This record gives sequence, structure tokens and C-alpha cells, in this order.
Amino acid sequence: MGASLNPTNARIVLVADDDENDVLLLRRAFQKAGLSHTIVHVKDGQEVINYLGGVGANAKPSPGLLLLDLKMPRLDGFDVLEWLRNRPERLPVSVVVFSSSGLQQDKEKAETLGAHDYLVKPDNFDSWILVAKRLHEQWLDG
Repeated sequence: MGASLNPTNARIVLVADDDENDVLLLRRAFQKAGLSHTIVHVKDGQEVINYLGGVGANAKPSPGLLLLDLKMPRLDGFDVLEWLRNRPERLPVSVVVFSSSGLQQDKEKAETLGAHDYLVKPDNFDSWILVAKRLHEQWLDG
């Protein structure tokens, strides 16, 4: 779809997912693909908002990519997309939904709320490596 909107911090990937195993697979896939991006993990939508909305002493480096699961506790991925969409200023981050859901209505809703891409989580490790390479090429190589 396009290069990262924030090339200066393209090395940082913010992963919002409550499944530790999926985050571990993603980290290993990036390593196996030879990609040295920093993966920052948060466990739910509220932690995404806290990370991205931090200011002053709470400010954290802006990621080049937000990988966003849909089904999370507290606030889900749709809540995060809604929050991003309603901010007075746009954050310079590409958002890719990375979900187990392949439902067309989830894809359409994510797109309507401003997601840049939608990927369904793979079912084997070789496919995880391909996903890591695709994310790098399309969103992190800017």
C-alpha cells in the first residue's frame, strides 16, 4: 500500500496484542527474516492509547508502524482506530490490523476507521516470516 508515514522512526514497531505467543512468533519471524526492527509490545487498546498519547515526561518514541489486533481486553482494536481517527492532529504512524479474524465486515470496518492495511495472522511459521518481510517492505523501509 505504501511506505511508512514516519521514516525517522520506521525501525520501531508497536505491536498491540494480548496473545503473548503471537508476539513471540512475530519477534522470531522478524529475526529469522534478518530484520532488526525494535518491537514494542502492549497488551490492549488502552496501552496503545497511553503509548501514542504520551506527552512531556510520558512521551515515547513514535513508531513507524502500529500492528493492531482487533480482539483485546479493555479497549479493542476498533476502539483504538476510532481514537486515532478522532484525534485533532494526525499521528504519523501507519496502522496495520493484524488479526485472527478474516471476516469481511471486520476488514471493512477497519478500513472505514482508517486502517492502512489488514492482515490475517498466519497459521505456520514460514508464513509469519513472509508477513514480517511484507511489513518491512511495505511499511518500514521508508
